[in-house]
Parts: sequence; C-alpha cells; structure tokens
Amino acid sequence: MAVNLDKEAYYRRIKRLYGNWKKAEDEFGKVDAIVVSVGVDEEIVYAKSTAIQTWLFGYELTDTIMVFCDTKIIFLASKKKVDFLKQVAITKGNENANGVPPITLLTREKNESNKANFDKMIEAIRGSKEGKTVGVFSKDKFPGEYMKSWNDTITAEGLEKVDISAVVAYTMAVKEDGELGLMKKAAAITSEVYSKFFKERVMEIVDADEKVRHSKLAESVEKAIEEKKYLGGADPSTVEMCYPPIIQSGGNYSLKFSVVSDKNHMHFGAITCAMGIRYKSYCSNLVRTLMVDPPQEMQDNYNFLLQVEEELLKELKHGVKICDAYNTVQEYVKKEKSDLLSKLTKNLGFAMGIEFREGSLVLNAKNQYKLKKGMVLSISLGFADLVNKDGKKEEQKKYALFIGDTVQINEEEAATILTPVKKKIKNVGIFLKNDDEEDEEEEGDDAEELLGKGARSAALLADRTRNEMTAEEKRRAHQKELANNLNEEAKRRLTEQKGEQQIQKARKSNVSYKNVSQMPREKDIREMKIFIDKKYETVIMPVFGIATPFHIATIKNISMSVEGDYTYLRINFYVPGSSLGRQEGNIFPNPDATFVKEITYRASNLKAPGDTSVPSTNLQNAFRIIKEVQKRYKTREAEEKEKEGIIKQDSLVINLNRSNPKLKDLYIRPNIAQKRMQGSLEAHTNGFRFTSVRGDKVDILYNNIKHAIFQPCDGEMIIVLHFHLKNAIMFGKRRHTDVQFYTEVGEITTDLGKHQHMHDRDDLYAEQMEREMRHKLKSAFKNFIEKVETLTKEELEFEVPFRDLGFQGAPYRSTCLLQPTSSSLVNVTEWPPFVVTLDEVELVHFERVQFHLKNFDVVIVYKDYNKKVTMINAVPVNSLDPIKEWLNSCDIKYTEGVQSLNWTKIMKTIVDDPEGFFEQGGWSFLDPESEGSGAEEDSESEMEDETFNPSADEEEEEEEDSDEDYSSETEDSNYSESVGSEEESGKDWDELEEEARKADRESHYEDEDTSNKKRKGRSEPPPKKKRRH
Repeated sequence: MAVNLDKEAYYRRIKRLYGNWKKAEDEFGKVDAIVVSVGVDEEIVYAKSTAIQTWLFGYELTDTIMVFCDTKIIFLASKKKVDFLKQVAITKGNENANGVPPITLLTREKNESNKANFDKMIEAIRGSKEGKTVGVFSKDKFPGEYMKSWNDTITAEGLEKVDISAVVAYTMAVKEDGELGLMKKAAAITSEVYSKFFKERVMEIVDADEKVRHSKLAESVEKAIEEKKYLGGADPSTVEMCYPPIIQSGGNYSLKFSVVSDKNHMHFGAITCAMGIRYKSYCSNLVRTLMVDPPQEMQDNYNFLLQVEEELLKELKHGVKICDAYNTVQEYVKKEKSDLLSKLTKNLGFAMGIEFREGSLVLNAKNQYKLKKGMVLSISLGFADLVNKDGKKEEQKKYALFIGDTVQINEEEAATILTPVKKKIKNVGIFLKNDDEEDEEEEGDDAEELLGKGARSAALLADRTRNEMTAEEKRRAHQKELANNLNEEAKRRLTEQKGEQQIQKARKSNVSYKNVSQMPREKDIREMKIFIDKKYETVIMPVFGIATPFHIATIKNISMSVEGDYTYLRINFYVPGSSLGRQEGNIFPNPDATFVKEITYRASNLKAPGDTSVPSTNLQNAFRIIKEVQKRYKTREAEEKEKEGIIKQDSLVINLNRSNPKLKDLYIRPNIAQKRMQGSLEAHTNGFRFTSVRGDKVDILYNNIKHAIFQPCDGEMIIVLHFHLKNAIMFGKRRHTDVQFYTEVGEITTDLGKHQHMHDRDDLYAEQMEREMRHKLKSAFKNFIEKVETLTKEELEFEVPFRDLGFQGAPYRSTCLLQPTSSSLVNVTEWPPFVVTLDEVELVHFERVQFHLKNFDVVIVYKDYNKKVTMINAVPVNSLDPIKEWLNSCDIKYTEGVQSLNWTKIMKTIVDDPEGFFEQGGWSFLDPESEGSGAEEDSESEMEDETFNPSADEEEEEEEDSDEDYSSETEDSNYSESVGSEEESGKDWDELEEEARKADRESHYEDEDTSNKKRKGRSEPPPKKKRRH
C-alpha cells in the first residue's frame, strides 16, 4: 500500500522555512544553501535532521540528502523514497504549491559511488546566492560510508559550514493546530498513565509496605503504555516513551532529564517522578513529587514551589523574552523566600515538539529569543538539597521537590497547562494514620533485623489478636474528645449569635385606593352593581347603598349558586380567627377593627320588560372576573415570594474562544419548562452557561457553587454533574439551590414483552454498545471536568462520591444510595437530590438502634440550630458500624439511642434557652455513656413522655424498671470497675467465663451487669427479663 504524504502541510511548512530564511535574521543571513543529510543510526532518538524530515513529510527518511537552494530543492534518495517524494515534486494543478521552489529528485546508485549526483548538488549549491556557505546541523553526525563521502565532498569543495540548528528550531517551535492537537493528546496520555498507573502503584507500595527498586518501577511504567486502558483510546503502536521514566527518592536526587532511575529501593518520603510520552512523533512531559507523611516545612516549601510555577505561567506569553521570564521568577523567589534561591533549578524548562528538548530554547538567564503564540514548552521547577530537620535516618535527612508540566503559549493570557494532573498538597500527599504507632514500627524494624521475617510475622499476628478489639475503643476515645469540644464550641457560637436578632420582614399592606380621586367613575358603580377594577385589583361592592372597595387580597373565596329564579353570589373574607394558611398569620394591621366576614348578593334570573339583559348577568361576570384577578394576584405573590431573599449574582463573562470546555446533549434538572429539553453546558471565564435547544439560558457562577459533584455511571443509569449552590438562583419561575446536568446511559426502561435469550446476538451487541457508550461518556465528562479545573486554577474542584462507603437510606419518600464525598453526604441520581455539607453538621444521632430491629434512623443536627434537622429513615442496621467509622474519621460526633425523639421541641428548647441547655450538660443528654447523664436523661425522658404518651399499661410495666435502667447505664460506663468488684467477691475462673459467654450471646453488657448485681445476694439467680433501654 502506498504511503500518503500530507502535501498541504509540506507546502505550508516549506514556505515558512523559506520565509524565515529570506528575512536573513541571525544565522539564516549567513548561509547561501541549507544541507540536511540523514544516515542510519538506531541509537539516535532525537536529531534536528530527522526532526525536520518528520516536520515536512511526516516520516523519517534514512540515507537521504536534502539540499535547499535559493531557487530549487534537490533530494537524493533510494528509488522507493523517490517514489514517495514524487507526491510533492509534481505540483501541477496545486494552488498551494505556488511560491514553493521546484524539486529535483535524484536516485541514489546502489554501488555506493554517487559522484555524479554529488556533483549536481554541489553545482546547485554554487548557484544559490553567493555559493560559499552551507547551513548544516553540526551536532548531527551519522556513521556510514555514504555520509562520510558526502561530507568529504563538501569539505573538498571548500564550502564553509554554518550551524543553523537554533534558527531552524525557532522556525519549527511555533506549532500549527494539527501539531497542537497531537501534543495535547500526548500530554493527555502522559496524565492518564501517571494518574491511573504510576500514582496508584505507588499508593499500593506504600499501603503494603513493599520494597520496590526505582528501576523496576520505571520498567513497569514503560510496560504500562503497551496496555490500551491507560492510553485513552490511542493505538499503542503510535505511543512510545520520550525517555525512560525517572523515579528518585531517599536523599539521592538529580533534577535533570538525562539521569536514569537507580537500583535503590523506594523510600517513603519525597518521591519524584518524571515521565514523558511521545504520540505520533510529538513529545510531552510531566513531573510530580509524591510525599509520604510530609512534615509541615516540606508542605510549606512545596506550596511555595506551586506559587513559583504560577508566577512563571503568568510570565510565559507571546512576545516575552525568555530571559525576562526567567529573571522575573528569580526575583519572585528572592523576594518571598531568598534562602531557597540557591536551591532552585538552574533552568526552568525548554521548548518541545518532535524533539524532546530543544537546546537553543532553554528557559535560562541568557536566552534572548522571544516566545511566540503556539509554542509548547516543558516547564520544570524544583528545589534540590533541602534538609528535613525531622529526619532521623540518612535517607530522610535530604529531600528534593520537583514539578513540571507541558504548557502552551497564548497571545495575552497566561500559558495553558496541557497536563492537568492535580498537584495540590492534598492530591500528592499520602498521609498515613498510624502516627501514634511510629515508635512501635521502629521497634518492629529492629526486631525484623534481629529475628528475621518469620519471627516478625508471628509477633505481628500475636499483636494483632491481642489488639483486635481496640478499634471500637479508639473510636469511643475520639468521640469523647469530640463531645467535649462540641459543647464548648456550640456554647461559644451561640453566645456570639445572641446579639444578632432576626429582623422579621413586615408584610406589605394591601390598600386599594390611597385617596378618593383614584376611585373609578363607572356607570356600574352608580347603578349599584358589583364592579371589578383590574388596575388596582379591587372589587367595588354596594354595601347599604354605598360603593365600598375591597382589595382582592381580603377575599378568601367566592361561590355562585342558582336557586329557583335567583342567582346568589357569596363572598367570604379573611377575618381574625378564621383558618389561615401557614404564611398568612399577620395580615391584619389592625385586628381590633370591625370585619366583614361574608357578603351574599342576590339577582333575578328573569328579564323584566324594558331591560337589555338579565339582572343576574352582573353577578355571573363579577364571579368570573374576580376569579381571574384572584388567580393573577396569587401567581404574582407566589413569584415575589420565590424571588424573596434571592441574592443578585454577578454577570457571566462570556469567553468567545471556541475551545471552551463544552458538553453537549445534556438534560437539566429541575426542568426549565414542563417538558424536559436537551442542551449544552459550556464553561466560560467566571461560570457555566447551559443553553437549551429552545434557547433558554441558565447561568451558574463558579463563586456561587458550594459543591460540584460528578457522579459517574458505574452502577447507575445516568451520569451526572450536580451543582449545590451557596445562594439560590431563579429559572423556570422558581428558585433552586440544586441544579444538575445529566445524560442517560443505556435503556432506563426495558421491554418485557420482547423475547430475550442470554445468547441472543442482538442483546450481546446492545450490551457491548452500552459498555462502550458508558466508557465514552465517562471519558467525555472527565475530560470536561479536568479542563474546567484547569480553567479555574483548581478553585472549583469536582467531588466524586465514594461508592464503597455508601449506604441505603430514605431521606425523602423512597430509599436510595447515600454516598459520602470528601466534604458532603449526597445522593444526586434520584430527584429531589440530597446534599448535606459536613462542615455544617453539629452532630449525628442514631435513633431506634435496637438489636431486634433491622433498620434505624439517622438524625443530622446542624450548627445553625434554627435550621430543621435532617432525617434519614430506614438505614439497614449492618451499615451502622461503617457509618460510625466514617463519621469518626470526619471528626463528627455521633450518639445513639433506642427511642425516636421530638426534635422540633428539642431544638426549640435549645434556641429559647441556650445557656440553660449547656449548663445542664448540653448534648451529653444524648450520650448514654456520658458521666452524670442521669439528670439530663430524666429531663429528656420527660420530653419524650410529653411527645409520645405511652399507654398506662406500658407505664405500669416499665415503672419498676425505670430507676434500674438509668443506674445500669451509669454502671455500664464503668464496666471494667464492676468486673473488678466481681473478682474481689471471690468468683473462680469457670464462673467468670460462663458469664462472659452469656454476655456474648446477649450482646448487651447491661444485662450481664444487672444480673451480676442481683446474683450477689442470691445463690440462684432468677430468670432474666430482657429490657429495652
């Protein structure tokens, strides 16, 4: 199959090369002809000669000599390559070839004697301009007789050689859109391999405490690019490493790209990783530092390094001299942290393209070249030889920090990062929880050296069995600490808020007419008929022969009936004491005045002689018009109520750039109109804009987003981007604090009538298509999210729910899967959505926790006590422990009880008298194990009695046990002491073990405790009665 050559790209690029040559700037002005000769050398990966071939033709052509003269171009190559080059040599009928010098193709002789061809090329060089100097790439030296004889010919002719590597590099440095696309793809693949393979592998190594050599880890990264799952759909044959990955740790660091990963074991401290992937000949680069349990000083230095990179990105713009950008960064470091200036890397990066490192475009203090829009740089900054004061071992004492990205130069904006791998401290820091066990670990290490691995594993096993039950104890200790902080913090917060009295908004008074002159002078009014003034929304009725106006707001309802020859119109008014809606309490500015409760009018249905119409027509018209005006008034009031408290948002700044992150074919929830509509979501400078196919627009600003949640389609039928807002926004005539954009994955409904068979080809094909669709959608959404996070400089971060930590519950009517994220608890797949911000939670209480019940309820109490508590019903009891573990890890206090409480009453009591509440022990009344909880629980039980009013039988049954219940709870908190007292009473081991077995069966320490107390005075214990606490 013939290999195609991109003729248009060749013509564009050769014109650019000749255009720069004709400007005669720098070395271009010194040469009369350009000679590019490429031999065969498998060891050379990057060379300017092969790079210019790839740039012009898309391929490397070995054993080919190219001579660019002023008026012609000569190629000397083998027969096959000459056939390939004929595609650009024949320019007939191609308009783009205008202005391109004609090409002469010479076929290389097989007998190695190419004197005739060499003579033709020398003749052409002599005829080009002055014919004395030739531009060459002096660093490129290819072996072989063929290349040697050509170089000897040039030398023999006495032609002067001038190195034009730098000027040609500058010409090729500005990338076209097609080239930028390839480099973006290369950068995306590098990011994928780093995130999905390298970072995950390092986490595994740290978790499992493995010993892995740097060189082995680097080899595994090279193997990973052979697997399609890490390549974002790219063909593995088009992907290769730019250089072997460089992984360094344990005090030995060299912040260069020419070093190789050593054979030392990876040390769990600062781990630097540099990797670059080449896609279709175009390079990319990425450098990150992962830190295991970094001390605060290391974190501060790392955060400063991120700030330095931000400064550099701001400087890298079109028209800026490279040396100026470098010097600005140097000045910034000198000003902010001068002690780190000597530690900063000597150069801050280099231009990149077909060649990985462009030696003439390095970011250092001497480079005078100006940056141009479309250039792509690999920036890399680091601090070397930093000292860790907390380090005890040799490999801990020194560390280095190194970060780098592939960036694109823009016209006026800061450079764009093409490798959007997150690099904030929370994304690269690996924090281990076993801080309190460091000493034990060190002892363990010594033991391993002395005893060997077998003895160590035996010791660990023994240690593990001894401490198997300590997780619950640790949790309790942490919860006790949280309880103390909780009451102090809440008391302080309420004291501060006490001064802030809530301003009750006065309801506007509805006055029909401010003065008599506004009263209409209609004929109907004079004739004592009912008249409706639509302008002032007033009904003017005759009362004792006087036209009396009533505003539409005072009318509660109206009814019309026909009885015999008469029509009756009954109008009911709002009066004090009548049943009002929840929000209509204080609508009477003067409740002591005299009120009209109802008025009934009667009119005849019979037409009198001489009348134009039936008298009852007026009542019928009045009934119809009053209904209309009332409906319009209520609609307007509802809209005003919706708008009440809406905070005016800033205007959306539209970015006219076509490359804005964009997702198409999405649905919005809640719907803008009654029928759901598709649209597209686009990210602009300061917010998102959703535009429906009908043209409706919904704007969401970044600074108004409290939580941005991405719910992938794993195990779900929809894929969702959900925004929980700080302040509500209006669209579709309603206010909303939750807006989500989603698209469906696969069939949400299934046709049960269709005959299905597990091996049906259509079904298998549909499943395959759905899998591919899921993957495609997930990639599109992730790509959008990464672009948005880069655009907002990670100020807006999307949270992904942790499905593994999820639990079933019913926050509304139906049961759904509630999943924690890093800062919230959410369900965004069902509607209405459920989002709770963890920072706003005061404590979590579990209700109905009893061993014979399958479910329990979760009550979430907020720090704002005026806010209604959130209830999650019907949570399976097997989720209790995981929820406790999760809440404990989030530093949220939790309590549990067997009864359901009246939370409205409890919260009202707290808000009315916060001082009294905290004097009595505050929230400790919920904790059955807290000290001195008897009094508080008594008061609480009173509340419960008021709320629930149990039957008299139940009261009698439980009355005798109530005192005992509370005393047993107090005893339970001092369980260890009670066991001690039993031992002192002289029981033998068998009896104690029997009691322990019973306690295990009952799973309740209270029962065991109570029975022990009774057993002290009796030789034979009575049968135990199970009690609910």
